[in-house]
Parts: sequence; C-alpha cells; structure tokens
Amino acid sequence: MNPQANSARADDDGLARALSAFVPTDADPVAALTQLFGWVRPRRREAASAAAARFEAVVRRLETDAQCAGHVRHHLLDLLQTRRLVSYFADSGILPATGFFTELGRIVTERLLPELPDQDDLRAVIRQIFHGRRDWVWLQALPPSLGQRFWRTVGQDPGAVAPLLNPMLDQMLEALLVVAYRVGGIGVEEEFGRLGAEFAGYAPRFRGLASSAQRFVDAYRAHLQDPAVPFEDEDELLVMVDQCEDALERARRASMRLGTSLHLTFLMRRTAQSLHRVATLSRLLGGRFRHEDAAAGREAALLGWAGLVRQSLKAENQRNSIREHLSKGVALLALRVTDNAARTGEHYIADTREQYFAMLRAAAGAGLIIAAMALLKIFTSKMALPLFGYALLYSLNYGLGFVLIYMLHLIIATKQPAMTAQTIAGYLGGVEQRSTGLRSAELERLVDLVVAVARSQFAAIVGNVMVALPTAIALSLALSRLNGAPIIDIGKAAHLLDDLSPGGWALPHAAVAGVFLFLSGLISGYFDNKASYARIGERVARLQWLAGLLGAGGAARVGRYIEEHLGGLTGNFLFGCMLGTAGVVGIILGLPVDIRHIAFASANLGYALVAFDFELPLQTFLWAAFGVVLIGVVNLAVSFALALWVALRARGVVFTQKRELLLRLGVRFRGAPLSFFVAPERAPAGPAH
Repeated sequence: MNPQANSARADDDGLARALSAFVPTDADPVAALTQLFGWVRPRRREAASAAAARFEAVVRRLETDAQCAGHVRHHLLDLLQTRRLVSYFADSGILPATGFFTELGRIVTERLLPELPDQDDLRAVIRQIFHGRRDWVWLQALPPSLGQRFWRTVGQDPGAVAPLLNPMLDQMLEALLVVAYRVGGIGVEEEFGRLGAEFAGYAPRFRGLASSAQRFVDAYRAHLQDPAVPFEDEDELLVMVDQCEDALERARRASMRLGTSLHLTFLMRRTAQSLHRVATLSRLLGGRFRHEDAAAGREAALLGWAGLVRQSLKAENQRNSIREHLSKGVALLALRVTDNAARTGEHYIADTREQYFAMLRAAAGAGLIIAAMALLKIFTSKMALPLFGYALLYSLNYGLGFVLIYMLHLIIATKQPAMTAQTIAGYLGGVEQRSTGLRSAELERLVDLVVAVARSQFAAIVGNVMVALPTAIALSLALSRLNGAPIIDIGKAAHLLDDLSPGGWALPHAAVAGVFLFLSGLISGYFDNKASYARIGERVARLQWLAGLLGAGGAARVGRYIEEHLGGLTGNFLFGCMLGTAGVVGIILGLPVDIRHIAFASANLGYALVAFDFELPLQTFLWAAFGVVLIGVVNLAVSFALALWVALRARGVVFTQKRELLLRLGVRFRGAPLSFFVAPERAPAGPAH
C-alpha cells in the first residue's frame, strides 16, 4: 500500500480522535485542547510547516462540520467563562515587575521544584496546553490568517458567544486599568528621578494616562449597562499613549547622556511594553462599538483578539525558559552599553580626506608603540618566572601599552570593528522599521556608512602594520649592534614564524583575540555609561587628598578627564589583561588557547627576519606574511560580527536585506573601488552616522 496514503489515513484518524474529546458536554476543556494541540504539535525531526498543515486540517474540518465546530466552541467558551482573565490581559508578554535577577531565581527554582499551577488562571492553563518548551517555534510559524480563520469559525455563533461577552469585556477593562495605573506610577520611580528635572516635567503625562484610562473604562461600562449612554471612543487614550511614548523616548535619550542602570533599562522596556498593551486593549475594546454594522465590529474585534492570542501564546510558552530569560537579559545589558560604544565608533570613521590621513597618522603612531610592546613580550618570555609572573608581566605590558596608545589619541586597527559595528547597528535602529525593509535612499546611506567603515579600517591596518614591521626591524638591528649579538636567537625566531603559519593554530588564536576585542568594546561602553550614571567625575573632584595635592581646579580637571575617558582607559587595560593571560590560562588548562593579533604578528615577523639575517627563503617569508594577513582578517571578522550581532539584538533590529546590501556594495566597488580604500576629497552629503 502507498506509504503516503497510510500516513494520510493515520493523520485523519488522529484528528478524529482529538476532536472526539470535545463531544461530551461535561468534558474537561483543558484536557480536550491539550489533546488537540498535541496532535497538531510537530513530531520529532518534523519542520514547523508540518504543524501548520495539521492545524489547517483542523480549521478545514471546523469550517465544514458545524456540529464539530459547535463542540469546540462550547468548550472554549466554558474555558474562558471559568478562568480569571485579568492577569492574562495585563501581564502576558510583559516583563515582570520583580526584576531580572529575581525572575531568574524563580525560573531556576521552578526547574528544581515545579510550581503548583493555578487552574483557575488562564495563563496557567495556556502553559498546560502548550507544555512543550519549543511550542512557541511552531506556533509563531502558523500563518496569522490561519489563526483568524480558526477564531472566526468558533466565534461565528453570536447567540452562543453573547453570554460570555460582557464578563470578558469587564475583565479586559479591569486589565486595562491595571496596566494604565502601573504606567502612571513610573513618574515617582527613583531611577527615573536620576534623569533630572528634564524628565520630571514629563511625569504628569504618565499620571494623565491613568486618568484617561479611568474615564474610558467608566464610560465604556456605562454604555454596556445602558446602550443609550453615548459611547466614548479610545482616541483620547491613544493620544495619551503617544505622549507617554514620546516622554519615554526622551528618557532614553537622556539616559544615553547621563548614563543608565540595568534596572532603569529594564523599567523603560517594561513601560514601553505596557504602553503597547494599553493601546492594544483600548483598540480591541473600542472596536466593539466603533462600527455601526455589528458584523464589522465583530470582525474587527476578532482580528485584534487573534493578534493578542498569538503574542501571549509565545510569551507564556517561554515564561520558564532560562535561555530566553538570559537572552533578554543580555539584550538589556547590551542596550545599556552599546549606545555609548556607538557614539565612540563614530570617531573611528573617516568621511573626508583630512580625517583619513589623520587616522593613518594615528595608526602609524600606534605601530611604533606596538613594535616596542612586542619586543618587551619577547624579552619577558625569556625570563624564568612562575606562570603567574608571566601572566602579570604580559598583562601589564599589553594593558599599559594600550592605555598609552589611547591617551596619546592613537589608533589600533583591531579596536575599530567592535565600535564601528555599534554605529552601523545604531543607524539601523534609528531608521523606521517596516515590513518592506529600508527604502532605497536609506539603504544607499547604509552603503555609504559601510564603505566609510571599510576605508577607515584599511587606513588603520596600513598604519599599524606598515610601521610596526619596519620599526621592529630597526629596533632589532639597533639593539643587536649595541649588544654585539642578535637579541633573538634562531630558535625563538623559528618559533615566531611558526606562530604565524596559517596551517597551525594561528587562525583559531586570532579568533580568540577577536572575541577579546569584542568584549573590550562592551567593557568600554559599560564603564562610559557607569561614569556618567554614577557621576564619577564629580565624586573624584571631591576627594580631599586629591584637592590638597592639585588644588580644587586640578582635582576637577582630573575628575572630568576620568569621567570622559573611563571607558577607554578601562577597556584598553582589561583588553591587555585578556591578551596577557590567555596563553597562561591555556597552559594551566592544558588547552591550545592563545592569541594572535595582526599588529603584533607583523612586528614579530620583523624580529624574525632580522634574527635570520634576512636570509629566509622567499616561500617561507610569503607564507608568514600571508599568515599575518589572515590573522588580521579573522581578528576583524570575529570582533565585528559579534559586536554587530549583539548591537542589533539589543535594539531589536532584524535586518533582512543582506543580499540587496551586498549587491549595492558590489555595484559601488565596480564603480568606485578606491572609495573602499581612500577617502574622497569631500565628505558625502548627509552622512549616515
């Protein structure tokens, strides 16, 4: 017999058994729905499309079998009539008020000792029906139109739905008040008070939202009780929502300038979600009486209801997911620091020829210092030290060297990607998000930004490498002449060349350095934010011993410098510590963990050349030089990809026009290839950043 025919027959039998659970009028609606969606749920190794096909089969059966649809309708109405709905409407899909770490503790505790579900609450029932941890994946893959057909079918009997309608509307109105008054209280939150008088002037807007919601609910309930009472639509309430969203955006911009905390970021995102829920509920409620035609009103309400259910099903299914909670927490942390990094990234982009050559000079200056740092590391490696001693001296060498480079306003090429990626993400996050993607002009500005990042990166690499390599050669020759003997023996030189071989561990170690570069960017953003939020500069200026040493004016200047540069100083020093300890940690763990950095790799190639008295075979030299290039590519690619991914995730940006962007970059490269390597005489009009 045909296997496909067998499979179709088995599916028909499974659907019939699932729908038969709805036949007894006294059946448990939760058990019946659990069995139905258990049949819809994709089997192991099945794609989400399989669930969509089975759910469509359910909908077709209900559309063609009025009796079956009546059974399902009866049990759905029974479920909604016997469960509390306020928390479902008010809390589902909104960050909890308990905060990030308290909620994480609850989730972990629930895994160890499952909580007792409240069978009278709709949210608990939803989690029981959709109990699979990955149910949200296939639920989100169901076409929205399919869900609308389902609700249209089960809700097509106005006589059966009518007894439920008013009680459900009353709980929905109560939920609207709960959310609105929750938003109304944020004006007195201490964290918002830190934003100063600028935001305090907008606090009345949030209290006004609560008052407007109360008037809307009172008028709505009066109209329900007496249809002769005029219906007041939700327009005023939606205007208040818009004003509150504007105030929240101002608060976000103020926090970028004054600094923020994890709690404040958490609070702002929760408030934004609550405002969206107020708008959703008010439109859903208003749609009931907005249309003169009752059928049109029911259709509008159905569409709003289907959208709300779709959102809440995902939220409830992910409520106890540690991975999802940590992912949201990482996004909150990233959002806290990436705006600072994005502003820093703008300084690493050259728009004009003048900026381009200034960047080239700054990178060349860094190349001089990097050559000296590479030599100090070689000398340190010759010492007889315990592992901790190597880690300490390597870290101080790298860390203090990077801090010196930063304080002299010089540039390390590989520090750019972690910053410029934030700038690109900031541009994408600032563009209005539409289902059709970016407009042509916006995409062209993004191309301009990517090209500017590419040539800036090229200038920094050229400056670093083209100076670090000859400087290393000059230092080695000079010290060898003074010393009367080579400063590096043949064995050490051979080891340096082996470290550059693309066939060995050079590229994985370059990827490790790329991860550290990405982390240093986040660290810089974190401490920049911390300096502003905690007002570090003013606190430093109040140190009595510093004022006694430098005077009040000198202490104030030191405080201002620290506040303006704390992120850069800390990020660079800790980046050096990460580079300095990686190899030692690898030895302790017995793992091949180490770092390779393009600028230091080029300097080491120079020292090896002198040690071999420039008599390396051409093939060996070219292979090592190729390794230097690949190390740089991996450094840049890893740090840029990680930084861009985190920054886009933090801002909730989903960029779907990668192919079109690549095509436009290809067209730009064919038409103006030099623009990727050399800045134009004049800056392009309307820069993207």
